[in-house]
Amino acid sequence: MIDTPRAPDIIRREHSAVAAVLRSILPTVEQAGEDPPERFFDVLRAMLFYIDEFPEQRHHPKESNLLFPRLAAAAPELMPVIERLEREHMQGEAKVRELQHLLLAWELVGGSRRAAFIAAATEYVSFYLEHMRIEETQLLPAAERLLPVSAWAEIDRAFAHDGDPLAGAPRDPAYDRLFTRIVLATPAPIGLGRALTPTP
Repeated sequence: MIDTPRAPDIIRREHSAVAAVLRSILPTVEQAGEDPPERFFDVLRAMLFYIDEFPEQRHHPKESNLLFPRLAAAAPELMPVIERLEREHMQGEAKVRELQHLLLAWELVGGSRRAAFIAAATEYVSFYLEHMRIEETQLLPAAERLLPVSAWAEIDRAFAHDGDPLAGAPRDPAYDRLFTRIVLATPAPIGLGRALTPTP
């Protein structure tokens, strides 16, 4: 068994992939009209589906079910932070589903729905980036310092399985169309798209 856990690095890489997509959402919205509407909405749908499918359905449950309980046992003083992050995990799926609905409303009803999508997307991007910042600055360093090798074994196995291809995990051909759209629209280091002004 290796002495250095793999999961923290995987978590950080997956966070970086999510952050790159998040930071591309609002600049992509600002470029509305430069691409045909069907392509514009298709790219935003792909970004939101990715967030729902990978971080929400795969990444967060591993943190909630494996990392958080072990860290809470090792560092009870971190319980307020863990409880906050767990609440945010529970809210995340509903928030991204709301964004998907607002985007569909903009596409089908028209420009009168654009402002509602932008407001919700702005709040969501800020919410999610702050969530990951807290995990990386408050929880991961404590976990790396306090959890024994034996506690990391199951966490490592979980994060090494069924990971995010945008973060370097093996790709599932079933998602090729999804990731092609994202990679073509998202700037480096994740994708090949044109440089966008990052969202603060």
